[in-house]
Amino acid sequence: MDEENENAAIEKVAHTIVKKVIRAAQEYYLNNVQKEEEAEYTARNIQWTTCESFTVERGLQQIEEYISQTWELHKSWLHCSEFLWEEDLQNSKKYHYRVLWSIPTRRKPIPLATASTYFVIEISKIKPVTLPVEVFFFLESSRLIHRPEQCRFREKWLKDIIENKIILRERLKLP
Repeated sequence: MDEENENAAIEKVAHTIVKKVIRAAQEYYLNNVQKEEEAEYTARNIQWTTCESFTVERGLQQIEEYISQTWELHKSWLHCSEFLWEEDLQNSKKYHYRVLWSIPTRRKPIPLATASTYFVIEISKIKPVTLPVEVFFFLESSRLIHRPEQCRFREKWLKDIIENKIILRERLKLP
């Protein structure tokens, strides 16, 4: 009986030690490693064109350039970009673009779902024309507006949109 109590006490102490070690490792990771990983990354951007030299075609070229140079995506992702419309406001003009994403495969060359990112390039009517255009983008399932110079694009965002669409399709029993 004493041996059973002794073993139970040793096991209890061992569990306590293991819990403390795990907690310490988690705290170390959160306080050191994770912060270092975040600190190492600086948002990448391109040199956007000035307001005076902007054209719809140039905007499309620069969106393609921005995506290819700053977004870290697997090579299996394919996309097509298109100009949607121009919006004339009192103090600016906004040019709206869409980039449509998918991952076709040999087994399914026509994807079950796609994900869209929408870009808006804004040209101020008030600021000097020598300043660069203002650019922001958002994903089809989100209201959050991202600025290229402040954001690190995550491939997971596109994957989540596509996965949610496929789940919805299956629940609605669509072909």
